[in-house]
Amino acid sequence: MDKIILNLKKKIDFYWENLIKEKKFKICESDFKFTVEKVIEYLDKGKLRVISFSKKNKIIINEWIKKAILIYFKIKKIKLIEFGKFKFFDKIPLKTNFNGVRVVPTAIARYGSFISKNVILMPSYVNIGAFIGKESMIDTWATIGSCAQIGNRVHISGGVGIGGVLEPLQNSPVIIGNNVFIGSRCILVEGVIVEDEAVLGANVVLTASTKIIDVTNVTKKISKGLITKRSVVIPGSYSKIFKSGKYYVPCALIIGKRKKSTDKKTSLNDVLRKYNISV
Repeated sequence: MDKIILNLKKKIDFYWENLIKEKKFKICESDFKFTVEKVIEYLDKGKLRVISFSKKNKIIINEWIKKAILIYFKIKKIKLIEFGKFKFFDKIPLKTNFNGVRVVPTAIARYGSFISKNVILMPSYVNIGAFIGKESMIDTWATIGSCAQIGNRVHISGGVGIGGVLEPLQNSPVIIGNNVFIGSRCILVEGVIVEDEAVLGANVVLTASTKIIDVTNVTKKISKGLITKRSVVIPGSYSKIFKSGKYYVPCALIIGKRKKSTDKKTSLNDVLRKYNISV
């Protein structure tokens, strides 16, 4: 962490503990506003990211950045935002620095989100603090929540909901690795992690408590919160007894593994055909 970033972190942590928690902050204080807005500017330019990785590739949640986003909401006032013929009434301005990004009309990204080069945004929504890696595709009516992390060459199909998280501060956002395919109308929330090259069929719903059942072997394997590398996943259900009777609860089924391949597009098409997955 360089000196500038470290200094920003120290100031944000100080403001949070001594001003925000005690409700003593004054939005007119120039250094206070400058620091917070500098953090959001760095997020917008990709110089900062809500998550980082340790040397052992462990995910680190940069809580201080989430604090800065929450403070940013406090110091900004609601005002009219005009974007061509469109008019909005909000605290956070729209993103404007689309460098090498294809943005289809009515796609909306909030200032403070970062979108890498060669990304395609169909009519969709990207919230503040989100990160989208290079060459990814955000399809029609997909939503990328605050602080959600999308890897490189990820396809987010139509109507997908990627949940965001600002509070509690220690909670992890949804994190999607590289070369992942997310089928239409999937919902991923509560800090779910999808590792590299996984394939999720249409309508898979994943929360922190959703059972993920690996049915590829004789003995089933149950986990939660994590889709492992190259997993092929479809929606499923299992029976559960309640006081009023037996009902079926949604789950996710791992039905196979995507083969390692240097040609990711070819391997994805093979997977979709082999497992007859709806997308």
